[in-house]
Amino acid sequence: MEWYYWLVFGSLTICLISLLVHFVRLVKLGKPKDYSKQTGNMNAAMKYAFTGSMSPTKKESAFLYLPTYTAGILYHLGTFLAIFLFFLISFHMQIHGWLQWVIVGFLLVSGLSGLGIFIKRLAKSELRGLSNPDDYISNILVTLFQIFTALVIFNPVFLPGYLIETSILLLYLPLGKLKHTIYFFAARYHLGYFFGWRGVWPPQ
Repeated sequence: MEWYYWLVFGSLTICLISLLVHFVRLVKLGKPKDYSKQTGNMNAAMKYAFTGSMSPTKKESAFLYLPTYTAGILYHLGTFLAIFLFFLISFHMQIHGWLQWVIVGFLLVSGLSGLGIFIKRLAKSELRGLSNPDDYISNILVTLFQIFTALVIFNPVFLPGYLIETSILLLYLPLGKLKHTIYFFAARYHLGYFFGWRGVWPPQ
């Protein structure tokens, strides 16, 4: 087995162990403590936290900037697809025919969406002021991951570069903002708990 396979499998192992550590820390923290009187339906609030509250119609940062919101959705969908394809590629499973071109086309669109978000962050002074190096590094690594995935599906000659870039992404994932792959669920849970306890969510 070539060295870059060992590199990516080692990086994946380190990444999964690190994310497991973050998950265990979250579990150990337990539920939020709220000393006020419960007035809401917690089950309904939790459901709303992961569904209705994420609708663009409920988020000012979404409905005021629908093109960016749409680009973000495409970007995340491309990331999920690229992660799924990583396991297929790692075990030498190939995609042929029309499906190959559909996947390559979608990954190029999602990668361009990520590039557009990156350019917007650079171009707008208010976004630059809110950004730090981690924001740029995370965007670059994920965008390259999607583009390299499209390239390696198009032509296996890109496999070494693809696995090296993926290894870098996996090693960085538990360190920067990309670890929201774990903290996203905890954050939505806490929001559901907080607003559900007070009867604010789901809105009547």
